[in-house]
Amino acid sequence: MKKAILPSVLILPFLFAGSDLKPETHRKSIAPYDLSPAFPALEFDMPVELTSPLDNSNRVFVVEQKGRIMSFPNQADVKNASVFLDIVKKVDSGGEKGLLGLAFHPDYKSNGFFYVNYTRSSPLETIVSRFKISRSNAETADPSSEEILLRYRQPFSNHNGGKIAFGKDGYLYISAGDGGSGGDPHNNAQDLKSLLGKILRIDVNKPSGSRKYSIPQDNPFRGNGEGYREEIFAYGLRNAWRFNFDDETGWLWAGDVGQNEIEEIDIVEKGGNYGWRIMEAEKCFKPQNCNKENLILPIWSYRQGSSTGRSVTGGYVCHDKNLTGLAGKYVYGDFVSGNIWALSYSGKKAVKNELVATLSDGLSSFGEDEKKNLYVLAYSSGKVYRLKLDE
Repeated sequence: MKKAILPSVLILPFLFAGSDLKPETHRKSIAPYDLSPAFPALEFDMPVELTSPLDNSNRVFVVEQKGRIMSFPNQADVKNASVFLDIVKKVDSGGEKGLLGLAFHPDYKSNGFFYVNYTRSSPLETIVSRFKISRSNAETADPSSEEILLRYRQPFSNHNGGKIAFGKDGYLYISAGDGGSGGDPHNNAQDLKSLLGKILRIDVNKPSGSRKYSIPQDNPFRGNGEGYREEIFAYGLRNAWRFNFDDETGWLWAGDVGQNEIEEIDIVEKGGNYGWRIMEAEKCFKPQNCNKENLILPIWSYRQGSSTGRSVTGGYVCHDKNLTGLAGKYVYGDFVSGNIWALSYSGKKAVKNELVATLSDGLSSFGEDEKKNLYVLAYSSGKVYRLKLDE
């Protein structure tokens, strides 16, 4: 583990433990695409997520790490964004902590429910909770409507995961990092009695007993007698900071941040073990002569380096009608280098990986609106970008 050097400003929440690396400054890409501000008049405070509900409202929502969700009309000439939800006082933000995820209920248009993932202190823990829109103003949330669904302790301040999203099955999926430090010292990712180092899946529509959710019938460890957490969908992940579903195939694509050598892209399957800390991507980590049997290897990985990067940011399978050259390819990037790539694949095997653009000051996340248009978030500048052909 590298010696920790904590800058006075927040570092991105998915950098590997102890890193003092910073994103490269903006440079024009030699790749075929360039980046254009999607909403030139808007800037956000450390944005980490962009999404839209499927409610035909044509609104965009941006999550700010300190604890705010901003919303605005999906128009290039929009002048202002308004506060949709402010929970800054509840959120423990800084370094790899904060308000890290947002997901709108599939029936948001009728029930007004949305879900967030954030860290809070005393004790340090992750909270996954539900909020509802205000009765008096459907364009703002009711901050007093919080219902906590799931909470779990964090042994260290880093590797909090943070992504939440609904699958085509209607269940809520949650990324839980391995709990932090370096090298997963508690071996949480392989411990099926821990929620850490996992992708979780819960049914938010059916409370069960004292819980405000239930376990889907086909969760891999439902009803086990060994004390394994039934919420687990997949395990062996280090810090899958961003995952997303491809609506056409239903596949769950995740970018899992590496330790000191390799970044990886996984297609996450039910019950799958993705190897950490036994392996870092396809290489044995601990022990060095590991048994790879029953471990799922990434569909793609890359070695850390100045020309590649050191902290993967998972993206989307592209269905943006304005980006026909990227259609069906998995678009993802790296926070440190600013590189954005498009991965072509056949079945679940990679075919070609192409550099398509280079981003400025910290690629915190990709995003989609309800029309499947693809966006790129710059953490330091707070700008939101679109990809366009470099003319």
